[in-house]
Amino acid sequence: MRILHILNHTRRLNGHVHAAVDLACAQVRLGHQVYVASEGGDFDALLQANGIQTLLISHKRKAPSLIKALLALSSYIKKFNIDIVHAHMMTSAVIAFPICKLRRIPLITTVHNEFEKSATLMGLGTRVIAVSDVVGASMRRRGVAPSKLKVVLNGTIGSSRAEGRSEEPKVLRSPSILFVGGLHPRKGVPDLFNAFETVHRSFSSAHLYIVGDGPFREEYKKAAATLQSASAITFVGSTRDPYPYMLGADIFVLPSHADPAPLVLSEAREAGCAIVGSSVDGIPQLLEHGEAGLLVPPNDPDALAETLSHLLESPDRIADWRRKSQLRIERLMIERVAKETLEVYHSAIPRAKAVALAT
Repeated sequence: MRILHILNHTRRLNGHVHAAVDLACAQVRLGHQVYVASEGGDFDALLQANGIQTLLISHKRKAPSLIKALLALSSYIKKFNIDIVHAHMMTSAVIAFPICKLRRIPLITTVHNEFEKSATLMGLGTRVIAVSDVVGASMRRRGVAPSKLKVVLNGTIGSSRAEGRSEEPKVLRSPSILFVGGLHPRKGVPDLFNAFETVHRSFSSAHLYIVGDGPFREEYKKAAATLQSASAITFVGSTRDPYPYMLGADIFVLPSHADPAPLVLSEAREAGCAIVGSSVDGIPQLLEHGEAGLLVPPNDPDALAETLSHLLESPDRIADWRRKSQLRIERLMIERVAKETLEVYHSAIPRAKAVALAT
């Protein structure tokens, strides 16, 4: 099958980029011809190393740029005889929709950021993939027909991005609590600061590590500096690979207010962390609804502090939740994601063509 993924860019900054890159590389390993059209970025070299041709399509939301994007996409589809177009963001879907209609090619859309109002436009797809059950339910409420909506739970274990990464744990001050993610309000970092302030009063040896960057980094650093626990909080900043920090951490925390299906939980579970996550969006599903990680209400620093304290009271509890993180972890393999996505593709292709592709 000849597959064209279209997304706004291939920079490391966004989770949807990681998911699209992981999927594209996994599809190549399954024997398919894959192309990625975007404005380019950090992952282009990795894509090319995996036999994926990268193509240029502007995603600027201005009429002249959109017209050029439409013409470019039409040209690529014709030149490479594309069977499936897979759009990963709203602008990508809007660009792809008329060309796919004109050329009678199925358009698959993946809803990565369901919390955005524009996610409704992902319903333009012939098939719409939701990255978790909660996202699927939300898209049904937005009017996407159940007949064309499929849930393919995010997973990233075994991805090409992980090849050659360091397996050496970072040496962290123990007991260590780790957050990895973008520094903006949706991730609930201020809640974590407030919870850690409470925790630190009883567990003065605990240390909090913040890995990641974002528009609120300086604001969060100033807020942390006012806390009595300030000396026990380390801002690591952005890193190419946070996995060694996960390997070295005792507890991984994701206190998000909204998070459709964060890939970082796959990585934290793979690293064997004891995990605490907020019970919002796709987080419970990725944590086996509390069997593979502890769940706390979002926007509730007191509940988060209580759960962290419960773990820190006993190293045996942390060890127990480390073991529990491995429960049914095979569900988070990228190969499973790729195979389920291909099933969605086949369901969207006219029967005669599907038979031809299978033979």
